[in-house]
Amino acid sequence: MDLNLKKEGTYAFDAVSLGEVMLRLDPGEGRIRTARQFRAWEGGGEYNVVRGLRRCFGLKTAVITAFAKNEVGMLMEDFILQGGVDTSLIKWMDTDGIGRVCRNGINFTERGFGIRGAVGCSDRANTAISKAKPEDFDFEHIFGDLGVRWLHTGGIYAALSEQSCQTVIEAIKIAKKHGTVVSYDLNYRPSMWSAIGGQAKAQEVNKEIAKYVDVMIGNEEDFTACLGFEIEGNDANLKELNLDGYNKMINEAAATYPNFKAVATTLRTVRTATVNDWSAICWADGKVHKAKDYKGLEIMDRVGGGDSFASGLIYGLITTNDAEAAVNYGAAHGALAMTTPGDTTMASKKEVEAIMGGAGARVQR
Repeated sequence: MDLNLKKEGTYAFDAVSLGEVMLRLDPGEGRIRTARQFRAWEGGGEYNVVRGLRRCFGLKTAVITAFAKNEVGMLMEDFILQGGVDTSLIKWMDTDGIGRVCRNGINFTERGFGIRGAVGCSDRANTAISKAKPEDFDFEHIFGDLGVRWLHTGGIYAALSEQSCQTVIEAIKIAKKHGTVVSYDLNYRPSMWSAIGGQAKAQEVNKEIAKYVDVMIGNEEDFTACLGFEIEGNDANLKELNLDGYNKMINEAAATYPNFKAVATTLRTVRTATVNDWSAICWADGKVHKAKDYKGLEIMDRVGGGDSFASGLIYGLITTNDAEAAVNYGAAHGALAMTTPGDTTMASKKEVEAIMGGAGARVQR
């Protein structure tokens, strides 16, 4: 597989993300509806990936996003700085005192336990990044003058608004023009698309985006809802993935979009909120590679596990150019990320590689 990555010395950033970063308020072991205190984190489907690439894997990354210029926006910037991600590409937008002009997004998330599943409650309408237009960012400067090896974005950002649909398409086109590798996580959320045209709009936008994507990430529901591909013989409740049908669908997708260099998805069977079977597969060069199985994986906080899979996958592709190694980096990193609280990784590259090599959970002294 040849991703044709930019050569050393020709870029300012190994990877950048484009998307929304929200303030996550976490009630810990309790519930949103009865909480008296929350722990604050930053998180966002696209941002979490470059945060993992920086914090766990040591790559130089930046986030393209927008914040309302107020105290909450500055708190978000401070969280991002603590994660080591460059903030120079953030667009700061003026707002009024109550968020009518624009605001910063909030995401309440409880982790779930046992038979009680995780619950999310987002408050993200009219945010700064949802209102941002293509002209609010100098994509020619970012991808042309500065230079970026890899752009990661996704369907959550695309679904925020009509403006975000336009912005993500413009960013991807300019990135590709300047030789940047593009990855995209379909991440279909019906509720987010409902206000701007529903599934028909999701397919219209994602089919256009797919023409420019090198590495496509998504599960069976994502490919069906966003790109219109059906998986033969799939469980109607999506509890078990029919791998043969999925492999056939990937080959059909790759024939439709010959620009796809790799297609990847996580494999998750939810036994309880705190015990999942976990693995992943990655298609490249006509062959499907499966990661190590993590049966009965014990989970503290599942949110961000898929994003950490994506960052491990991208790191593996950048550094090894080997799909089998990459999907194992992704699966191990995602597994570790779900053993700690918050959306973002607390793992180290050394820990990821130890898990890939079969290390256990014995005390390290």
